[in-house]
Amino acid sequence: MKKLMLLVICFLALTAFVDNSVFPDATLKTMEGKSVQIKAEISKSEFTLISFWATWCAPCKRELDALAEVYPTWQKEYNFNVIAVTVDDARGFAKVPALVKSKGWEYTILSDGNQALQQSLNFTSIPQTFLVDKEGNIVYSHTGYSPGDEFELEDLLKKLKK
Repeated sequence: MKKLMLLVICFLALTAFVDNSVFPDATLKTMEGKSVQIKAEISKSEFTLISFWATWCAPCKRELDALAEVYPTWQKEYNFNVIAVTVDDARGFAKVPALVKSKGWEYTILSDGNQALQQSLNFTSIPQTFLVDKEGNIVYSHTGYSPGDEFELEDLLKKLKK
């Protein structure tokens, strides 16, 4: 009985973040300093994973490394895109291009240096991950990273693809 109760509590905790709300629009900066609308980036693929991260966040980098391994396959199979949004301030953002290059991350990297988008989404901990459909609906949200989270995400992508 205790196990069932714990399972129900875990399920409710995980689903509490999935409220089918719409991802807010915001103007973010590319590594080259160009302004882009995040909604325009989201509309390019059937599904977009938006991962908020920082150069000083070890779990964030582990998550993005794990996604890098599956990204090419998921692009083809699920019409999937990744946008990695750094919340580093200007000083931390100076380290982003070298880190991205050394890691070989091939996704879109954007900066939310003033944390306006982060504030509009109302979260404080990173990594914070959102899966958004082409219309901008949030279909999944997750805080933190544990090895294997990417496989749970793929299970969800398979269900959504049907």
